Amino acid sequence: MMQLSAEEWQAVRLSLDVASRSVLVSLLPAIGIAWLLTRGRFPGRFLLDAFVHLPLVVPPVVVGWALLMLFGVRGPIGAPLMEWFGIRLVFSTDGAALATAVMSFPLIVRAVRLGLEQVDPGLEAAASTLGAGPIDRFLTVTLPLMSPGILAGAVTAFAAGLGEFGAVITFASNIPGETQTLPLAIYAATQTPGGEATAGRLALISFGLAMCGLILAEMIGRHMHRLLGRF
Repeated sequence: MMQLSAEEWQAVRLSLDVASRSVLVSLLPAIGIAWLLTRGRFPGRFLLDAFVHLPLVVPPVVVGWALLMLFGVRGPIGAPLMEWFGIRLVFSTDGAALATAVMSFPLIVRAVRLGLEQVDPGLEAAASTLGAGPIDRFLTVTLPLMSPGILAGAVTAFAAGLGEFGAVITFASNIPGETQTLPLAIYAATQTPGGEATAGRLALISFGLAMCGLILAEMIGRHMHRLLGRF
C-alpha cells in the first residue's frame, strides 16, 4: 500500500481545501453570469463572454500576474483589503483558492449555460401565466431544470482546481503547509534530488482524484437528467 509522509498528506488535504473553496466562491457568480450570457440581451454581451472565458486561453501565469497586480498588498484591491480589514490574499491559502476559482470559473459558466439552454422556455411561460413572478419562476422552474449543469460544472471545476498550477504559484507562491497544493508539491519534488518517488506517488494521487471528479460529474449529470425525466 502506498505510504505518504505527513508533508505529502498535507499537500493532498490543502488541494482538497483549496479546490472546495474555489468552487464555493465562484458558483453563485458563475450562475449569474451564465444567466446573463444565455438570456440577457445587452450591448457588449460578446465582450463579457470573451472576458469570462479568457482564463481558458491565456497562460495561467498571466492570470496569476494579473491577480498579483490587483490583489497584492499594494494593488488597487489588495491594499484596501489589507488596510481596512487586515485581509492579505497574496501568498496565502485564500489567495490560492482565489487563483483556482478564477481559472475554473469558465468551466462552471459553460456547464451552467448548457444546462440553461436545455430549459424549455414554455415551462417558464406557463408558470408566468399562473402568476409566478421572475424570482418564483427561477427558483421553482428554471433552477431545478438547470441543476444538472450546475452540479456537473461544480464537480468539473473542483477536479480542475485540484490540478491548477500556474496561477497559484504566481499569485500565492509555493509555501509548504500554506499554498503548496498537489501540483506544486509534485513540482517541488521533481526539483529535489531523489524526489522521483515522492513525485510519482503524488502524481498517482492527483491522477486518481481527477479521474474520480470527472466520473462523478458525468454520473451526477446522468442521474439528474433521469430525475428530471429527460431520458
